[in-house]
Amino acid sequence: MDMNSNSTTDTKWELRKAANKEEMNQQFIVFALTILLTILAFAAVVFTDTVSMWFVAPFIFVLAVIQVIFQLFYFMHMKHKGHAAPILFIFSGVLVAAVSILALMTVVWW
Repeated sequence: MDMNSNSTTDTKWELRKAANKEEMNQQFIVFALTILLTILAFAAVVFTDTVSMWFVAPFIFVLAVIQVIFQLFYFMHMKHKGHAAPILFIFSGVLVAAVSILALMTVVWW
């Protein structure tokens, strides 16, 4: 009976170890991608002489949104079970903020 318990513990340990290794690999890849996105944003600002500012501003905004998503889901572990409510509140807040900004911009420009 003791041998069976030890075998089960070893199996759980190996599965946990493999899952942690996979998560660390994902975090490393996402970290490298965030560094690449930051370099792209700096490059876009550096080349504003050759690229229109109408392209640079939305481009940097899109890169920022991608980085926020990476930060939330990979470094703050929002992709794990039990985080549905915080994700709902975060995206609801983003939606309310976007609609509010759009409404205020519409009121000011009309």
